[in-house]
Amino acid sequence: MKKIAGITVVIILFFSGCGSSSWITSSWKAPDVYPKKFNKIVVLGLVRETDRTIREKMEQHIAGDLRDLGYNAVCSCDEFNPKAFEGMNEEQALKKLRSEGVDAVLTITLLDKTKERYYVPGRVYYTPYNKYYNRFWGYYRTMYDRIYTEGYYNVETRYFWESNFYEMATDRLIYSVQSQSFDPGSTESLSHEYGLMIVKDMVKKSVLANQSKPVLKPM
Repeated sequence: MKKIAGITVVIILFFSGCGSSSWITSSWKAPDVYPKKFNKIVVLGLVRETDRTIREKMEQHIAGDLRDLGYNAVCSCDEFNPKAFEGMNEEQALKKLRSEGVDAVLTITLLDKTKERYYVPGRVYYTPYNKYYNRFWGYYRTMYDRIYTEGYYNVETRYFWESNFYEMATDRLIYSVQSQSFDPGSTESLSHEYGLMIVKDMVKKSVLANQSKPVLKPM
């Protein structure tokens, strides 16, 4: 296996070549929050119109993961249009949600999306130059390959996400998580990975419970 020259390239290969392409950078839960039964959770994506497919896929996957836990979860793309609350004040928006039986909202916000362009040299492995310095041809061929083999430019995309969970009864934030996604293979894989990651963290932090598991009655 060739040794890669440059820390940036090593990091890029690590994230794009193995393991998860999404990870949580920080998460928080209100101290007095414990798992409870929500009658209807709406998953609401806040993503630019140019990324509409991402918004819909993210909503669909995370709603599906919530349903797997036993919660009644729906996508805003199915319940409301992207501008459903445009022109409303706080009272009107909350009234609209509550009239639909919504008692919790989970937002998915794409805070930023950046592209990073980097150069990959044609020859990136290390060479023990001292073995060739005393012989012209060995030195010539080694340096010729390094200098004249063309490299190429590559572009990686990084997404910065934030999700907040609001309880409608008290109209307060009870959970928040920030995460990053690094050059996902597709919108589908990004959405699937993100949904599982966030819901798993909500269960871990006792914001939600897995209600799909059968409750064992005492003997």
